[in-house]
Amino acid sequence: MKLVFATNNRHKLKELQAILGNCFELLSLQDIGCFDDIPEEQLTLEGNAQQKAFYVFEKFGFACFADDTGLEIEALNGEPGVYSARYAGENKSSEANMDKVLKKMEKIHQRNARFRTVISLVINNKEKQFEGTVEGEILREKRGSSGFGYDPIFRPKGFNLTFAEMELYEKNKISHRGMAIRKLVQYLKKSVQD
Repeated sequence: MKLVFATNNRHKLKELQAILGNCFELLSLQDIGCFDDIPEEQLTLEGNAQQKAFYVFEKFGFACFADDTGLEIEALNGEPGVYSARYAGENKSSEANMDKVLKKMEKIHQRNARFRTVISLVINNKEKQFEGTVEGEILREKRGSSGFGYDPIFRPKGFNLTFAEMELYEKNKISHRGMAIRKLVQYLKKSVQD
């Protein structure tokens, strides 16, 4: 079965193909000739993931899954949430986004936050969603150089390291995206067996 992952990130694609094994042939947007700027106009992570997956399914006819991720900070009423990628502006600068969070949190002692990923899978015009969440806290300064996005200021609960200080395999074991992907893979493998 051919399955499109609504991404152009080759590394993500290769990683997932290894997990899925031979049951599915995983394709990128590029592989199916999709060079569109896929809209993300919804007010929730669930809505954006759904919009992206249905866009590919309806326009190209392939079974597809798409994800959306947000950092939700308790003291900021869930901000940046669905606006995580463009929190400090449309140029989507991770540095500017982190700086904005750190500035807003300067005088705040309660620093609980969570990362949440929602994956929307569309097969035969039917949708199923999978979610992964990791609890943690926002640090007062950036630490670490690997990872991306808000990783240098987010420390997961029960760990001394930020996501940006962890090895990728270590982060993937506990991350929100890793959790959501494992649920998706479990579902796909089961549906092939049924």
